[in-house]
Amino acid sequence: MDIEMKQVRNTLIVKLKGELDMQVADKLRKELDKKLENEKIENLIINLGKVTFIDSSGLGVIIGRYKKVSSRKGKMYIVGANPSVEKILVFCGINKLVPIYGSEQDIINI
Repeated sequence: MDIEMKQVRNTLIVKLKGELDMQVADKLRKELDKKLENEKIENLIINLGKVTFIDSSGLGVIIGRYKKVSSRKGKMYIVGANPSVEKILVFCGINKLVPIYGSEQDIINI
């Protein structure tokens, strides 16, 4: 999995590519937590546009980061999930916690 992170003001934008599964979930969790703890980040955008697969460990990373961000009164968004990944997110109810948008531009236009 490729992980690209960019901070824009108080928002961390994370672009992922590949499979978000047990083999990479711990690495992703550690990298996100390091950024969230060491930087002045309030909001988190996770771009799943190039994620081809997600399993329960990947879902756990998303839910855990949601809890961290929301405990600080920040907002979290998921963008760009392909139909099969979005179906899993909806089936698991993550969309009830974290809004899912088609693109980062859609969030800017809120």
